[in-house]
Amino acid sequence: MLDSQKAKRWALVGIVVSVLVLGFDLTIMNVALPTMAADLGASTGELQWIVDSYAVVFAACMLPAGLLGDRFGRRKLLVTGLVIFMIGSCMGVFADSSAMVIAARAVMGAGGALIMPLSLAVIPSLFEGAERTKAIGAVTAGASIGMPLGPLLGGWLLDNFWWGSIFVLNIPLVAIGIAVCMLIPDTRDPSAPRVDVFSTALGVLGLGALVFGVIEAPSRGWGDSLVVATLIGSVVLLVGLVLRERRAERPMLDLGLLGDRAFGWNTLVAVLATLVVTGLLFVTPQYLQAVMGNDPFGTGLRIAPLMIGLIVVGKKAPKLMERFGSRPLITLGMVLFAVAMLLGSRTEVSDGYGYTALWLTITGFGFGFAMVPAMDGAIGALPQDRAGSGTGLLSTLRQVGGAIGVAVLGSVLSTRFIDRIDTDQLPAAAADRAEESVVAAHGVADQLSLPQLTQSANEAYVSGMNTVLLICGIAALLIAVLVAVRLPEHNKQPQKKKEDETQAAAELAPADSSG
Repeated sequence: MLDSQKAKRWALVGIVVSVLVLGFDLTIMNVALPTMAADLGASTGELQWIVDSYAVVFAACMLPAGLLGDRFGRRKLLVTGLVIFMIGSCMGVFADSSAMVIAARAVMGAGGALIMPLSLAVIPSLFEGAERTKAIGAVTAGASIGMPLGPLLGGWLLDNFWWGSIFVLNIPLVAIGIAVCMLIPDTRDPSAPRVDVFSTALGVLGLGALVFGVIEAPSRGWGDSLVVATLIGSVVLLVGLVLRERRAERPMLDLGLLGDRAFGWNTLVAVLATLVVTGLLFVTPQYLQAVMGNDPFGTGLRIAPLMIGLIVVGKKAPKLMERFGSRPLITLGMVLFAVAMLLGSRTEVSDGYGYTALWLTITGFGFGFAMVPAMDGAIGALPQDRAGSGTGLLSTLRQVGGAIGVAVLGSVLSTRFIDRIDTDQLPAAAADRAEESVVAAHGVADQLSLPQLTQSANEAYVSGMNTVLLICGIAALLIAVLVAVRLPEHNKQPQKKKEDETQAAAELAPADSSG
């Protein structure tokens, strides 16, 4: 079906558009929440789940997605995911209550769970060698660019249309993705096992409970009975899944893949880099908007330097990897990451935007140098017949890592903010409100005409942000050391493994139309 380079490029366009939409929806909702709260009468908990329902379903459904693609055809399931995502977007356009928006976001999460791993799984069937590295760089850039563009586009849409327009944006992009992805050959694994419904249920419920518990813990408290119950339940369910899968000939949760040093270490880098960047994208917009006083559109614009380094590295990565190998590049990336985070951790309220732009730009270069070779190394270490399940495992771990990053780093930020903000002279109700967030504190300060409270809130938030960035910087530095010592070069594969992958590729025939 893809008998020319032009057709391959169009197929890559379809894949990039697909993951770009996912990047949008990770962040675009944040700028729409105040408007939705006013129009729908949504409570704080409902607003939280408008955002979190997407992430929870996305992470929980990721593992079976890869196996379903292996068995029934990767292109079929990729297009199916796009269709499901479009259905959820249409639901959001016509939603008139918080419950309907939450349901729409959950449906979109289910579609996204199919789109992300299968977008990566089809790349080995289209590209080889340096072309594959370029394709992975393009897909990584597409997914990453969508995140900072979310607030930018969301702010513009809210300035000109109603809040449902953020869902309308998805529809034409997904339609383009569906049309162009039809160019992709529908490969599958003829020996893939039947989907184990019970294992699938254990995985979905176990991961769902884990993500729910981690997300709810910062607001409810780690000792809250519901949080404790869901976390214990997640452990029980996931242990049950591991025990069941250990007896399976072809497990859905193929943790044995992590035993391969190339796949395991590259996956670890990808997960931890995702965790750090997700946490960064959680704290930085609030700093730019609340502390520095930018509007949603201006906030998205000021996050753009993060993308400069990623785009540059994405174009140069193939030649750099060919010349230097992946390990030096990933090590360099994590060192740049650490430098950027440590610079960011010295931010002061009086600093102008130029200083923020500096460390955001360095972060982009670090993310590009770390993520592109790590993703290429992880996917390159997978045999062709495990492409779907392997990329499903990789994407699931990254998504869970991102959710944990937001929860844990958000908890650190919140704790530091509450400790540092001065509310001693406020009435109890006003103090409680001011301690909820920097935005809430600004609202209380405006109502009570207390400019000193605004200053205290800004200083408290910057202090919390600095603590988060310091933690991220130390973690990145430790990862850099581990990578330099332990990460193998993914292109130095044993000859036997190369022969096995060649044989597996020959057996991976295009799927017929009945599958």
